[in-house]
Amino acid sequence: MTPRDAEILRLAVPALGALVAEPLFLLADSAIVGRLGTLPLAGLGIAGAVLTTAVSVFVFLAYGTTASVARHLGAGDVRGALSRGVDGMWLALGLGVVTAVLTRSLSGPLVDVLGVSAAARPHALAYLHWSLLGLPGMLVVLAATGVLRGLQDTRTPLVVAGAGAALNVVLNLLLVHGAGWGVAGSAVGTATTQVLMALALAVVVARGVRATGARVRPHPLGVLRNALDGLPLLVRTVTLRAAALLTTFVAAAQGDAGIAAHQVANAVWTTTALALDALAIAAQALVGRALGAADVAGVRSTIRRMTQWGVGVGVLLGVVLVVTSPVVAGFFAPEPEVRRHLVAALVVLGVCLPAAGWVFVLDGVLIGAGDGRYLARAGVVTLACYVPAALAVLWLVPPGRAGLVWLWVAFAGVYTLARLVTLVRRERGGAWMVTGA
Repeated sequence: MTPRDAEILRLAVPALGALVAEPLFLLADSAIVGRLGTLPLAGLGIAGAVLTTAVSVFVFLAYGTTASVARHLGAGDVRGALSRGVDGMWLALGLGVVTAVLTRSLSGPLVDVLGVSAAARPHALAYLHWSLLGLPGMLVVLAATGVLRGLQDTRTPLVVAGAGAALNVVLNLLLVHGAGWGVAGSAVGTATTQVLMALALAVVVARGVRATGARVRPHPLGVLRNALDGLPLLVRTVTLRAAALLTTFVAAAQGDAGIAAHQVANAVWTTTALALDALAIAAQALVGRALGAADVAGVRSTIRRMTQWGVGVGVLLGVVLVVTSPVVAGFFAPEPEVRRHLVAALVVLGVCLPAAGWVFVLDGVLIGAGDGRYLARAGVVTLACYVPAALAVLWLVPPGRAGLVWLWVAFAGVYTLARLVTLVRRERGGAWMVTGA
């Protein structure tokens, strides 16, 4: 193993662990609340969808901060890196408070739009209202994690995420069943955990701030700069979410068996994406640092090796998925009709994973380079390429197993290929390779 490989694994493996820990929060809540009955669990599902969407929209707080901090670190300006990171954390806190207030005021219409039943509505609102107390903490966790990733530290976020996942289980058990607070207790436990995680990461960042003499108070221009830098990544994220929502909409037209199979296939896609996203995070940190140090040769070397890792992991995951698709489908879908849909979709997904690995790595490279404006434009273009393909499946392919297969060909194939073309074109051009802090 080369030193470059060791550095990639040093960043990617802990990042993967932290990414895996995040879904455990909602999973633990679901397992504990599920013992209360169907209605509380249904309410949790609706409220969880609102919260997940709110947090995912602001993922730029982590990605943008990683890139800017890593660039300053590479330039030898550790103090400037931490000051930039502090501004990102203040931005996260402000966005969290504003988003929580707005979501609270619109909570009724939001859960209604998602189709909550009259019986489950009080449970959805109870969980959502109490969970919003932790939303600022959730966003601060994103920004602080980005700061530490930019400083080439992915281990600390892993430790905090793991401890948070364990604490969340304990608090939920105590408040839901011990104190008898029901679904509200689950929300309070999760919100408390998120706030404590934010404080723990803030303490770690504060130690670096004190050691370097960086400022603690927010700088208005610095906060504004972080917001403006994050805006293109916000647009990129919205295009990704739009593609996912369109896919679900078309899948719903495939009938109950089709949407059931799609739900499982989408969960498998999301799970495999965690491994690929861990490589993208490593790419962000390494490329940002190398550009800050004006190490162009190092950037090119990193891209070559990271691309090999991305495609290689994609091939490995794809082969495993194709070979085990009947077993996976049988485990998640006991009904024969759903299982037939699912096996076909999983095979398509597995075939497309190598290209997806390349896409994730190049996406991380350009995020690490701060090339958000191009990524935003590319996101709009690739979404425009995908929409006709998805609608063609909806309008031209009769509902049934073939319909779901062609939908995944459009999503995992056409959409991924469109993203790959735009990313390779940009990476080969080199206009994004701006060096220095």
